[in-house]
Amino acid sequence: MSSSVTEPQRMNEAFARAFNTGRIETLLGLYETQAVLLTNGSGESSVGLPAIATELKKLLAVPGVMTSQNNFCIVHGDLALLRADWKLTTKDGTDIASGSSAEVVRKQPDGRWLYMIDHAAGAGLPRVGD
Repeated sequence: MSSSVTEPQRMNEAFARAFNTGRIETLLGLYETQAVLLTNGSGESSVGLPAIATELKKLLAVPGVMTSQNNFCIVHGDLALLRADWKLTTKDGTDIASGSSAEVVRKQPDGRWLYMIDHAAGAGLPRVGD
C-alpha cells in the first residue's frame, strides 16, 4: 500500500487506512524524519521516526478498525493545519476509543504531504482554566 498523499485534506483518511493495514512501516511513511507526535494531553512528545514508531506500535496493539474524518484543512503555502475526528471500533461496530486530533503537515519537494506535528488528542483537550 502506498502512503503517498498529494492533497493535505486526505491525510487523516490515509492515517486510518495505514492503521488498518497493521503495518508500522505504512504508518511511518506518513511522517517526516524529525516529526513530533503527542498522544495525549501530558505534553510529552516523541520526536523522530524511531520514537514515533515506539508510540505507534502501542496504537497498533489496540484491536479495532479506525476511521478518521477531516474536520478542516487550512492550507498556507507548503503548510496545512488539520483537525480530524477519529474512532476505533470493533468489527461489529462497538466503539473502543474516539477523539479529535490536530496536525500540521508539510508539502515535500516531490509533492507528497507528511506529518510534521501530530497531536492525537490535541483538538479534544479541555479548555485551559476549566
